[in-house]
Amino acid sequence: MTKQELLKDTEFQEVTEARVDAKHRVALGKSLSGPIASFRVYRNAHGQIMLDPLILIPAHEAWLFNNRRATDLVRKGLDDARRGRLVKAKEDYSKYVRGNE
Repeated sequence: MTKQELLKDTEFQEVTEARVDAKHRVALGKSLSGPIASFRVYRNAHGQIMLDPLILIPAHEAWLFNNRRATDLVRKGLDDARRGRLVKAKEDYSKYVRGNE
């Protein structure tokens, strides 16, 4: 992963100071927010450590993140919708939604 792909924002702020315990663990405590399940850990030549938060993705949805073409198409569709580039469907798909039987 390139540095540009990894760093979503280059503006860091100090959140807290943490100490390493006897087992070399660091407790992050209240400095976390959101449904973070784990971290990918990066270290540079100076010994600086960066944590990239990860969330769990259900297995049945993982295919989308492993299929670059499908991911690009979803992003394009979301961008089109955001810009108001929508097309009226030729069929009423509400009949396929559960609860509308």
